[in-house]
Amino acid sequence: MSEHYAELLMYVAPEPIQQANQQWLTRILERLELRRLNADHLDLPGLWLAPELLVTQTCGYPLMTQLLGQVRVIGRPRYELPHSSHGEHCSLLLTRDDNPHHALADFYNSRGVINGHDSNSGMNLLRERLAPLQRDGRFFASVGISGAHRESLRWLREDRADLAAIDSVTYDYLARFASSEVAGLRIVAHSAPSPTLPYIGPKGLSDEQVARIRQAMNQALQDLPQVAGTLGLQEVLPAGEDDYRILLDYQQQAATAGYAKLK
Repeated sequence: MSEHYAELLMYVAPEPIQQANQQWLTRILERLELRRLNADHLDLPGLWLAPELLVTQTCGYPLMTQLLGQVRVIGRPRYELPHSSHGEHCSLLLTRDDNPHHALADFYNSRGVINGHDSNSGMNLLRERLAPLQRDGRFFASVGISGAHRESLRWLREDRADLAAIDSVTYDYLARFASSEVAGLRIVAHSAPSPTLPYIGPKGLSDEQVARIRQAMNQALQDLPQVAGTLGLQEVLPAGEDDYRILLDYQQQAATAGYAKLK
């Protein structure tokens, strides 16, 4: 029985989500008759490119900007959540309830916060939405980097920032299981749609192996209906790099508008 890394690190909170992901992974490996290696010593880039990888999840933006041609896309999740469905999600542009601004254009010269420059939902989709509203290549008075969506939400709640783009799956999970983290915040706008975060494996996987892993993922969801319900995950859809080229289109549209860097 061979050993492989299998980790789902994109959505690790709240605790019921983390527990459901672990149960799902355990069942996937049982279906494939594989052993799971401990990946605690690996950072995300190390995990994504590890030759012993079986399956993990990455963000669509680094898939297309850092990992293109170096990994194999296995599929993408079809969440059925309040703001995510049919294999697509979006970013929710949030502010505090007490912020006097309501239209997105009103936030010009305000304080922005992003989780990181390599994030599709936190940066790329926000940049695409703000590109028509920027002036001379700038929209915000300042842009902070929080390091994580949950931290961006904290910045909003603590009045350290005025506007943030939060992955809609993250938001829906928190609203359901940790509502205090989104309490006092409201949605200003929705971003353009985006394919959900891809599941990936090593570059050398054959088409047959990709199909087998995806089948095991779906069978495991059927085996564990409570896990599927907790995750709001109906199935893993077939997917490939071409599904994510729209994220580079969004990048190019912003650059063409004079807003290549979010600031």
